[in-house]
Amino acid sequence: MDSVSHMTRPIALILLVTGLAVGLLAAPAGAASAPATIWLCRPGLAHDPCSPGQSTTRFSPAGARLGVAALRPASHPKVDCFYVYPTVSDQKRLVATRTVDPEERSIALYQAARYSRQCRVFAPMYRQYTLQALTQRPAGPPQRSFVNPAAYADVVQAWHTYLRKYNHGRGVVLIGHSQGTLVLRQVIDKEIDPKPAARRLLVSALLLGGNVLVKRGEDVGGDFQHIPACRAADQIGCVVAFSTFDQPVPADALFGRTTAKGMSVLCTNPAALRGGAGVLDPVYPTAPFAPGSTIAAGIALLDVTLPQASTPWIESPGSYSAHCTSGAAHVLMIAPRGGAPIPKPSSDPTWGLHLTDATIALGNLTDLVGEQAAAFVAR
Repeated sequence: MDSVSHMTRPIALILLVTGLAVGLLAAPAGAASAPATIWLCRPGLAHDPCSPGQSTTRFSPAGARLGVAALRPASHPKVDCFYVYPTVSDQKRLVATRTVDPEERSIALYQAARYSRQCRVFAPMYRQYTLQALTQRPAGPPQRSFVNPAAYADVVQAWHTYLRKYNHGRGVVLIGHSQGTLVLRQVIDKEIDPKPAARRLLVSALLLGGNVLVKRGEDVGGDFQHIPACRAADQIGCVVAFSTFDQPVPADALFGRTTAKGMSVLCTNPAALRGGAGVLDPVYPTAPFAPGSTIAAGIALLDVTLPQASTPWIESPGSYSAHCTSGAAHVLMIAPRGGAPIPKPSSDPTWGLHLTDATIALGNLTDLVGEQAAAFVAR
């Protein structure tokens, strides 16, 4: 398994299972409305976890040091990114408050901060289901309906606040993973897909690890009626979605399969949008995940030695090949290249490599956002 996967494996177990839990839990009081937005990430925010330095040490797939790239955040980005984080809260309750804890800061660094090379990053706090909800999850794949009404209200409120105060006609990339993707599927369905003016602002949506649905054999028509899959780097107003596996997809897998009549789960290969195989570039931060947190404890139990670097980021270009599978299951199937570590399923084969979704192709995804942003500006 690549270093990205090793560092974040426990995250997958927690992010997905808690994301599934929402179907069994009662919505908290006040779920139908949301108070003023609290931002985890926003330009000009003090201690913004989404705006670190971008200098990167590069390693070969086998771990040999290749050198340092003096990368920087975009100085005057033309588009924005709107990020909804997955399940990370360690609060001892079923539904998290909107207090910014170390866990949210760490996940924003791991999943969203790299995009500051291409965009201004906005990320709202929301009342998500916490790690304590793990024991109350329903069985089966995550469904879009498994969303806490309070969480949806918070994210919609943040979306409206962003549009009113910060957008000014700029293009927007939506980014989500696991529970964050489940929320964004609803936000896009209700707030963007049916509204031409909102669709015109959409650069793309990166909806990872959340079983986005399309009509079987097509690129649109399931969750969204007007927003298709991305099939070219310069295509805008489209969706990138996938869940990562490296073994045959079990019949009871949580990702890549659906029982919805006439539907299939969307898979778009970020390294080969038109189809076929491509090569992935994993990227991850060198800072440890929130010390003392549940996720950090799980990472420590892996007993993995990671490449050492003094830069904020580590990248290992070309570590994995990837292609989208066909048939009953549609997932991003990966295989190691050039001596890269061999990934293992998260918990068991039904989970696949959910933990790698946001990092295994982070280099590809940030480059794609750059190309899509340029296409949006040119339009």
